[in-house]
Amino acid sequence: MPANTTEVERRLWAAADNLRANSKLRSHEYSVPVLGLIFLAYADYRFTEAKARMGEGTGRRSGITKDDYQAAGVLYVPEAARYSWLLQLPEGANVGQSINDAMRAIEEDNEDLRGVLPKLYNRLDNSILISLLKAFNFAEIADGLEGDAFGKIYEYFLGKFARDEGGKGGEFYTPTSLVKLMVEIMEPFHGRIFDPACGSGGMFVQSARFVEEHRRSPNAEISVYGQEKTAETVRLAKMNLAIHGLSGDVKQANTFYEDPHTSPGKFDFAMANPPFNVSGVDKDRIGVDPRLPFGVPTGDNANYLWMQYIYSSLNERGRAGVVMANSASDARGSEMEIRRQLIEDGGVDIMLATSTKLFYTVPLAATVWFFDRRKKGTPREDQVLFIDARHIYTPVTRAIRELSAAQIEFIANIANLYRGEPTETVHGSDALMQEHFPNGTYRDVPGLCKVATRAEIEVQGWSLNAGRYIGVQARAADDFDFSVRLGELSEELEVLNLEAHELEVRISENVQVLLEGANGEAMNDTVLA
Repeated sequence: MPANTTEVERRLWAAADNLRANSKLRSHEYSVPVLGLIFLAYADYRFTEAKARMGEGTGRRSGITKDDYQAAGVLYVPEAARYSWLLQLPEGANVGQSINDAMRAIEEDNEDLRGVLPKLYNRLDNSILISLLKAFNFAEIADGLEGDAFGKIYEYFLGKFARDEGGKGGEFYTPTSLVKLMVEIMEPFHGRIFDPACGSGGMFVQSARFVEEHRRSPNAEISVYGQEKTAETVRLAKMNLAIHGLSGDVKQANTFYEDPHTSPGKFDFAMANPPFNVSGVDKDRIGVDPRLPFGVPTGDNANYLWMQYIYSSLNERGRAGVVMANSASDARGSEMEIRRQLIEDGGVDIMLATSTKLFYTVPLAATVWFFDRRKKGTPREDQVLFIDARHIYTPVTRAIRELSAAQIEFIANIANLYRGEPTETVHGSDALMQEHFPNGTYRDVPGLCKVATRAEIEVQGWSLNAGRYIGVQARAADDFDFSVRLGELSEELEVLNLEAHELEVRISENVQVLLEGANGEAMNDTVLA
């Protein structure tokens, strides 16, 4: 088989797409059985490798135990769930029931997965399942693939399903390149990691990969804690952790009203990509919540609830990153007051404006907020680094962009220079670093980055919109391509129109609240009269 992971991903996706075309499942339903089979196939492949590596049957009197596999970060797969056994089922066997039984057998031997794995394969035709079993036989496609290739294949499928499922997909998936960037800036080498909107667990997986890249063992260095509102998404997260050899405490909970991890002051790192601009949160149910040290916003928008859930979860050395709608950087009223308190508390460290089209479900750009409590008592306590990365991206399709490894490394290096930490160039950011930071030290670069003081931010009405501080990059007279510039302006207009629509909706909601309040007062006056 070819060693090209991308080619393997596409071939496997074509096989999976056959299920959608030839089954009675609706388009948003077939992701579950496909991901379940990938999980089963990869778990079996890693178990088989570990069994050979640890020398099963080579004279150890007691043999290799289930605990030995789990200590090695490998899921224990009992005989009844072995993939080779499923491939050898006799003609006429009930393949769907056999796969269901295999899933149950894995759950019985792995407590973290109890009730997690899909068991709906008896709804599918034998011929389709046999075809999928053969396509996902990792023992045959493993030759030449290196590292965590199959974990990446699982992530590839998560991403493809997110694109196909539209808004629903956005509930469980954050684009991998954006997660990688957040992790590179936060540097979660060791400690407890928290995600109160963990989706399919991508933040945890990339944190573990970061630890591995720096030659450490993720299971020895980090522990992960997450929560999600829907049971289906919790199952996806637990499967994603297990397929990467990770264990974690992921609970089903509505973060607005529940805190199952007792989060305030508990975590070394926190990261999240919560849903933007959520309305309808019941303020009466929130009550007095220690996770909201700066108060409850009066408007019907949950952005600043999420921000405080993340910030308050950090211990005195904690770092965090949260993806947020651009509008939150400039929001007025009670949200501005909460933002002012966040800034004056000294924890806001970096504001990163991202490109449009990084997300599969919405074309809008977003801003990533980075908090750092360890900067208190340092010169950086009075500073915030603004990075404008809106024009840093790699096109994937006309509708989708991502960040390359070199671009991720370059942006993370800006943060490293600002913090006085070592930079890295192993992924090819040398040229960009030489162009913008030739002396190897931080400097403000028009159109790219700027360090602002709290006094400067106060002058701007406590706005954290990067565009207010960074300015525009100088453009040489002969460096002008009309078609390119026209495309940029068209894209900017599209973004502004979308943001204008978002503001219209919020203004309409606020006016409605004011009118209801006024009508209530008028009724009270009438009663008193």
